[in-house]
Amino acid sequence: MLAAATLTLALAGCGNDDGAEPAADQTAANGDVFNTADVEFATQMIPHHAQALEMVDLTVGRDLTPETAELVESIRAAQTPEVEQMTDWLTAWDQEVPATSLDHSNAEGEGEDMEGMEGMEDMPGMMSSDEMAALADAPDAEFEQMFLEMMIEHHTGAVEMAETEQEEGQFAEAITLAEGIESGQTAEISEMETILGS
Repeated sequence: MLAAATLTLALAGCGNDDGAEPAADQTAANGDVFNTADVEFATQMIPHHAQALEMVDLTVGRDLTPETAELVESIRAAQTPEVEQMTDWLTAWDQEVPATSLDHSNAEGEGEDMEGMEGMEDMPGMMSSDEMAALADAPDAEFEQMFLEMMIEHHTGAVEMAETEQEEGQFAEAITLAEGIESGQTAEISEMETILGS
């Protein structure tokens, strides 16, 4: 038994050149088989999507070109149910569901209301609070270009996160979602670049 355990530990250390711990499989009460990469994907993508939806909310009442207005609705239609889906996964897996910017969008103050949001700005493509404030305060003549440029950066980060899930995840539904995010948001990046005339 000792030899087997030693072999197991040795094998666990192989194939992971960066020294990181392998993503251990877990089985939820509902039978879902997932690993730490799946949990990280959902835990990070929920607030990432939430910020994109917050940016979408900032377009309300703005004078947008028809192409951008259609894109905005596509983002809302795609990402709202994806947030709900990932929240359901984390709940089923008995994992903490992260706080998001949308949870606090109607809060009267910061401080305690923003507890749990620290570190989110370090995720790929996430806007800082100053950048979000600048977008909200942008004059109409500048808003659309700023929105598109920020959303391209935001989508690029989401694609990066989705690629990581496809490489490291275990839960089939999460991998499928990651594939959809990568393909869908890559197409939207191309569309936004076209609108900007890039």
